[in-house]
Amino acid sequence: MDVSPSRRAFLAGAGGLLTTGLVGTGGAAAAEASSTRLPDQPNFVVIVADDLGWGEVGCYGQKKIKTPNLDRLADEGIRFTNAYSGAPLCAPSRAALLTGLHNGHSTVRENPEGGPQGSLVSADLTFGELLEMAGYRTACIGKWGFGPEVPGQPSFPRKRGFDEFFGYIGHRHAHDYWPDYLWDGNRKVHLGGRFYAPNLFLDRAKRFIRSSAKAGSPFLLYFPTNLPHAPSDVPGDAGRYKNKPWTRANRRHAAQVTLLDDQVAQLVETLRAAGVAHNTIVLFTSDNGPHREKGVTPWLFDSNGPLRADKRDLYEGGIRVPLIVWSPALPRSGAVVDEPVAGWDLLPTLADLAGVPIPDRLDGRSFRGLLTGSPYTPHDYLFWNRPRKGQAIRRGEWKAIRFAPGIAGAGPEGRFELYNLASDLGERDNVAADHPDLVAELDALMDSSVGFDPRVPYGLRVKTDRRVVFGTPHEVTVTLINGSKEPWRDVRLRLDAPPGWRVRGTTRHGELQPGDRLSVTFHVTPPRGGRPRSEKLQARAVFSARGRTVRFRKRRSVVTALTGPADAEA
Repeated sequence: MDVSPSRRAFLAGAGGLLTTGLVGTGGAAAAEASSTRLPDQPNFVVIVADDLGWGEVGCYGQKKIKTPNLDRLADEGIRFTNAYSGAPLCAPSRAALLTGLHNGHSTVRENPEGGPQGSLVSADLTFGELLEMAGYRTACIGKWGFGPEVPGQPSFPRKRGFDEFFGYIGHRHAHDYWPDYLWDGNRKVHLGGRFYAPNLFLDRAKRFIRSSAKAGSPFLLYFPTNLPHAPSDVPGDAGRYKNKPWTRANRRHAAQVTLLDDQVAQLVETLRAAGVAHNTIVLFTSDNGPHREKGVTPWLFDSNGPLRADKRDLYEGGIRVPLIVWSPALPRSGAVVDEPVAGWDLLPTLADLAGVPIPDRLDGRSFRGLLTGSPYTPHDYLFWNRPRKGQAIRRGEWKAIRFAPGIAGAGPEGRFELYNLASDLGERDNVAADHPDLVAELDALMDSSVGFDPRVPYGLRVKTDRRVVFGTPHEVTVTLINGSKEPWRDVRLRLDAPPGWRVRGTTRHGELQPGDRLSVTFHVTPPRGGRPRSEKLQARAVFSARGRTVRFRKRRSVVTALTGPADAEA
């Protein structure tokens, strides 16, 4: 695949900031706005900013930094006022976002502190894997945030459901805006520090949108940019902020946020130009609250508005983030949603919108109803966990924070704080002493929220040999596992092989109750002769759930060889 930066991306990386018009202008937008029916399998563009504060966007109250395009998206779409990240810092927040589990259950619960980068594992199921299985083209372009930098291991993006990957693997590497290299799929692309990474990501994302539109299949673009993380680095001279009486770091931080706003506009314009905006849902959010690193002073910008604290803190400023959802197909336009939602709600929401049965035993729940105005069952509570540091919980308007002993002056016994967000959004008045019964309830609830991964197996799996011998039959076992809460009916399994291969086996029909699995063993025989090469087998499952037909697929690569099978499962 060609990974050379386009001329435009090169010029953007070497010179000034790109600028475009506002999103949502012109007759095309008016025509799109007339469509209010969500498609059965919409495209998704999930944009995740890095360290963008709740108050750093104009529609959330920002006055000094200009974000006209995000403001317009909010005007035309839906703005959430009580949206939360999965954690107050990078890796655990992204783990919650991808897997639907909060950090009392997720695989990655903390950033590395002098140790190795946290990793996802084979048991994890990301929204990339879920939508890829449902027939979506999938791409992750930007900052992955998990290690190690070793292709083929279970935490690598290509192993976690993303057909295409371009960007950083570990989050420390993502602090370099002019990197020596980036990963493209399973290989490094050496750049020599000559290109500004966020502009390369934008260029690649636009290409993915155009190619997906041309292919005609639904697509998922996961766009976790590293803007506006420290250091405050942008091409050129900070654009419109170059003459502001601020420090250099603050001028460039403001320019980073406005560049991010411009890139969102360009992605939306690309959707329109490709003719797919009408059936695409764009979700924009941040991974945690604003940073105060490398000279940036968030109080200059009022980056959190009335919220207390910032990145790394369990107060509202560390975990409450912007969330804007936009699509011409949304029946609600210009709505403001006050219902609390969290990053771990993303996986079940995408599954619900795509018509895929939602995996059971997630901490997240679909907020589709909040997008469409249909019934929605709110969370009983939201929970955040920072191992060895503390936990936080929100139930209704009550917010409690439990600090581990010795953390933030908590003393040898730790400290418990309680706030009523309805009357004290800034978390200034600790009323724990006035509500001992409530403190005991929330304390016990936090204890019960930390434990092992509660999920059950889910989806389509293929077990075969890594190498298959010319002219020799080999077994391929296809298994469908119902890891949802609902029965799957009229189940059919089949296996597709390359031209010239023989496939023997009976397609099975059946019904799967929650927790059940159905397996079929096929015998495949590659033709005699030829030279060793990689081939692809594809398992397919078709079933009905809640009256909708669901189609899953799973590809498995094998190598034709003369001898030597070795078992593998995907």
